[in-house]
Amino acid sequence: MAGHVVPHFHNSAGAPKILIAAREFMCVGALPPYDHPHVFLDMGSDDEIVCPYCSTLYKLDSHLHGTESNPPGALLEIPAAA
Repeated sequence: MAGHVVPHFHNSAGAPKILIAAREFMCVGALPPYDHPHVFLDMGSDDEIVCPYCSTLYKLDSHLHGTESNPPGALLEIPAAA
């Protein structure tokens, strides 16, 4: 798993759904300090999943790539360790 980074997404904007390109990711709720426990979510063979903490609906969008999201800006930028 070295070199593989799991993207973290947030829904600080309160969007009814967030379209993403990743099937496996972490939901953090809102931006800190208003985040919830960071939970790993795996869509498996489904195309959508609901976060059990914040009820954000995440849907897979094949037109997006990598860590893109719609609405844009839902990726939590984690600073690199020094």
